[in-house]
Amino acid sequence: MQAFRIPPAGTPELAGLIKHKIDRKTKPLGALGMLESLALRIGLMQGTDGPRIHKPHLLVFAGDHGVAAEGVSAYPQEVTWQMVMNYLAGGAAVNVFAKGSGMTLDVIDAGVNHVFAPHPKLLDRKIAMGTKNFTVEPAMSMAQCESAIDAGARIVREMHLLGCNLVAFGEMGIANTTSAAALMARYTGMAAEGCIGRGTGVDDAGLTRKREAIRRALILHREVQGPLQVLAALGGFEIAMMAGAMLAAAQERMVILVDGFIVGAALMAAQALHPEVLPYCVFAHQSEEAGHVAMLKHFNAQPLLRLNMRLGEGSGAALALPLVRAACDFINDMASFESAGVADHS
Repeated sequence: MQAFRIPPAGTPELAGLIKHKIDRKTKPLGALGMLESLALRIGLMQGTDGPRIHKPHLLVFAGDHGVAAEGVSAYPQEVTWQMVMNYLAGGAAVNVFAKGSGMTLDVIDAGVNHVFAPHPKLLDRKIAMGTKNFTVEPAMSMAQCESAIDAGARIVREMHLLGCNLVAFGEMGIANTTSAAALMARYTGMAAEGCIGRGTGVDDAGLTRKREAIRRALILHREVQGPLQVLAALGGFEIAMMAGAMLAAAQERMVILVDGFIVGAALMAAQALHPEVLPYCVFAHQSEEAGHVAMLKHFNAQPLLRLNMRLGEGSGAALALPLVRAACDFINDMASFESAGVADHS
């Protein structure tokens, strides 16, 4: 697996410069609330007091999960590839929201159990035809896990070379909330029950099967140690690929726009590998998926939106991008007290 060298996000001197610039805008101190802290953070990520967003991309990674055989989802596994086709046709919620926010949407086959015909909007990075059932064996081999991380990193580096400085993440994969909950339990040490939710909307019987599958997986893999080993045992190809993409984005000082629960699990893996990734992350929204509030608390994160959504796909990230743009716009384009000739506060 390739090495990642993530630089610190800014310096105290730059933070002071940006803060002074924000405070001199024609407004009461702190009046723009979270937009002010967001502008500060993006400036530190980019290493400038004039942050801008260029050529933002939303990457939707798709992969299938062997644990779907345990009946943990309300939908059959073939929905994964069918939804990929929906993304390619432009018919999903994330297509609509990404278009409205001015984002380029890229769909990546990380490991879907389907053979796709070549398509100009689909990046074929398939590791295998879905992971193994992690209730009976590791979800993937170490070699597969490392290949997924490297593939995600290459995708982001290629986009950065083309001028992209913000990358948002979304996902699709039947049973991937089961994988995400298991990863969250291992990475945080939380009781599994606090990480498990209804995902696609399973009924009570399905929720019981999900709990049991995660319980068995955590027992089976209880001796597994190390962040990469945990990811291989319990993760998904799309989750591992997102983790690698996030690490590459941080290395290139790009803004990482984090969507919901599954993307958050990928960030947990990335953070466990390289804690320096976290200062480059902006959290788009608070999902309705059980466990996401605790996940955000783990990251000490304040999400931009609370819309009671639990769709995934990167939908929350697409909706949050205008706020990120607004934070950059005000620090660059809003008048200062001096330039506007407005009397300052006493």
